[in-house]
Formats: sequence, C-alpha cells, structure tokens
Amino acid sequence: MRGNLPISRRSVFKLRQVAIGAIGSAKIKILILGCVALTILAVATRNRDGSSFLMGWTGDVGGSSSPRGRYSIVMNTWKRYDLLKKSISHYASCPKLDSIHIVWSEPDPPSDSLKRYLNHVLRLNSRKDQQVELVFDINKEDSLNNRFKEIKDLKTDAVFSIDDDVIFPCASVEFAFTVWQSAPYTMVGYVPRMHWMDQKKGNDKYKYGGWWSVWWTGTYSMVLSKAAFFHKKYLKLYTDEMPASIKEYITKSRNCEDIAMSFLVANATSSPPIWVKGKIFEIGSTGISSMGGHSERRTECVNKFVDEFGRMPLVPTSMKAIDSRNSWFW
Repeated sequence: MRGNLPISRRSVFKLRQVAIGAIGSAKIKILILGCVALTILAVATRNRDGSSFLMGWTGDVGGSSSPRGRYSIVMNTWKRYDLLKKSISHYASCPKLDSIHIVWSEPDPPSDSLKRYLNHVLRLNSRKDQQVELVFDINKEDSLNNRFKEIKDLKTDAVFSIDDDVIFPCASVEFAFTVWQSAPYTMVGYVPRMHWMDQKKGNDKYKYGGWWSVWWTGTYSMVLSKAAFFHKKYLKLYTDEMPASIKEYITKSRNCEDIAMSFLVANATSSPPIWVKGKIFEIGSTGISSMGGHSERRTECVNKFVDEFGRMPLVPTSMKAIDSRNSWFW
C-alpha cells in the first residue's frame, strides 16, 4: 500500500533538505545585509560628527586664541643640525602650534646662519593664519635637566616635549593634543614604558620594562618625554621641586630625565599617563637606548628615584587612546 502513496519518504526528505538549505541561505543573506547596513551607518556617523574614541574622555578643545587652544614645542637637540632643520620644517605646518623652543646646551651659541635658515623655514612652511615663534633657550651647563627648565614667557599651557630625531604627522600630534586637553594634568604621549616589581629582590625593588614588555602585557606606567604632552606647570615644578640629588644623578649619568619627569607628574596627580596611538618616524641614528646595559641603567634609575621620593608613585594602566576616524577596530 505504501508504494501507492503519491510522495515517497525519500522525496519528503529531499524536499525538507532543500527547505532547510533555503532558510539557511536566507539567514546568511540577512546577516550580511545587516553587517553592510551597520557599516554604512558607522561611516555616516563618522563623517557627520568626526568624533574620536577617547575611552570616555570628553575633549575641551577651547578657542585657538586661549592658552589651552594651542601648544608649544620644546625640542631637545645636540649637534645634529640636519635633523633639527628637518624637524622644524615639518612641525612648522602643524595647525595649532604657537611656538618652538629649542633647548640649546652646546658650548657655543647657535650660529646666525642656523637662526636665519630656521626662521626662513618657519615663514615658508607655517600656515597663512598663524605666526610660529622660534626661540633658542640657551643653557650654560650641558645637562639633560635643561629640557625641563621653566620657560618664563611660555604663552600656552600645553607643552609638546620632543627630541630632534623623531617626527610624527601633524594630524597625529593634533589628536594627542586633543587627548591632552581632556586630561591636562597628566602626561599624554606616544612611547610607553613600564616598571615591574623585582620578585627576586623583594617588594621594594623594581625593574624597568622596555617596549617589548608593554607590547606583551598591554600595561604601562610611563610615557617618555621624547614625545609627550604635559602642562607647563610641571616645568616649574621640575625646576623648583625636583630633588637636587636626582638632578645631579641625571647630569652625571646622562640618562633618565624622562623617568624623573614621569615620577614627578605621577607623584603630583596619583594618576596614570595616557598612551596615544601614533606612527613614529625616527630620522636619526640609534641613541643610548640601543647601547649595551641600557635596561640595567634604567632599572637603577627607577630604584634610586623610588628611594628619593619615598615611594613608588607610578600608576600602571592598560588604556590607550585611538582616533576612531582612522581605525576600524579599536
């Protein structure tokens, strides 16, 4: 009798499989269409408001004429005039730049020809709506502490501390400046580092962690002053309040002034710094960080500064500021 049925079980099974396949295909198509719609919505929102992902911070961009609406570059240099010329030429075109202060610690003053060239480059590359001031801050003593000397006539609250051999695109600098405006009393920079407790030597001893430890763990407690924003008040605090023993140690060892500044800011704020994503272009030769024993000397600095401060002020964090206009995945 079963053989007389109009549709066999095999036919029913085949029809069921076809139906299931069609439904599955429809679900996939709906999912793809949903993803496309979300992508279009994200692009439209991004283009409409140009917002940046700042991990909950709200930028206080201010007017361009206010002290917080512009920033000053404080650039450390030493007998690398070709690099200095390249750096000044590049940063002269950055929109919110107010002035460039060159920290000059060489025994001879800058030549007239160098001054003329740099001023010419500023006039040539600056935007038409801005006049960037160039100032040589002359120092009698050759010391890395000079980069943090107080600048009496500084017009802006924001200081962008940078070395003469590193270059960042102006758009990246402007984004970091916006991040700093949202948290003006912390350090905001591109080069993160970390301190680690030295388990072999006890709870009160630490090790300096370089880039690879930050990359591996995603944790940092410092941003180096070779490329960082901070408030100008820390220049005065460093000049007036940094222990003389630390300054002498830095002068003699020719190292660790950046760690000292990180200690100073963290001690004043009890807050971590902010690491900003940015592409760095190193235009000089390798520096002291490539020399043998660099990590050991930096570890010695960290422990000496802990002893001088009477505690470990550095605050670890894993947050990172990324400009969502240039990044699909945060």
